[in-house]
Amino acid sequence: MLKPATAERLTFFSDGVFAVIITILALDLRPPHGHAWSDFLHLWPTAVSYAASYLFVAIVWVNHHHLMRFTEDASTRLIWSNFAHLFSVSLVPFSTSWMAESRMESVPVSVYAAVFVLVNLTYIALCFEAIFKHATEKISPRARRMMRIRSLISLGVFAAAAIIANWVPLLGFGLIFACLIVYTRPDAFDAAA
Repeated sequence: MLKPATAERLTFFSDGVFAVIITILALDLRPPHGHAWSDFLHLWPTAVSYAASYLFVAIVWVNHHHLMRFTEDASTRLIWSNFAHLFSVSLVPFSTSWMAESRMESVPVSVYAAVFVLVNLTYIALCFEAIFKHATEKISPRARRMMRIRSLISLGVFAAAAIIANWVPLLGFGLIFACLIVYTRPDAFDAAA
């Protein structure tokens, strides 16, 4: 009889994908064309886009790592949910590059926010498979409820950012960045258990 896939193996694979995504982000950075401070300051959209995306991928990795602690076996649905989540995160370098090259124009910032919506949707699916469906005894009902609320609120904020960015791109970007702060401590809900 075949042994079921382990969550540990799934986590190792995911770690490799996250490392590649971070590498792609870093490889897209280009130095300024000139040698003056003004040339460097001219690249502020690239620097801000890269920093936010790097932070975003780091937060997604931390939350993914935290989430995988609650499951032992990797069901087929968990594996496919994980692949969907990794795919959505893999869109971050593309949207980051477009946003930076456009100097934070409305449509690229809106697409960047839409990528965050997709990442959040796939994270909710991953949470459902890892926690809400298979690890209910490992995390309290209150903690699970708070995780759902956080996910739904941030989904709404990311969707609002995608819409608002069409008229005020920097405000849309600011909403995205503010929403990321909520995810910096995934273990905060464990304490609520």
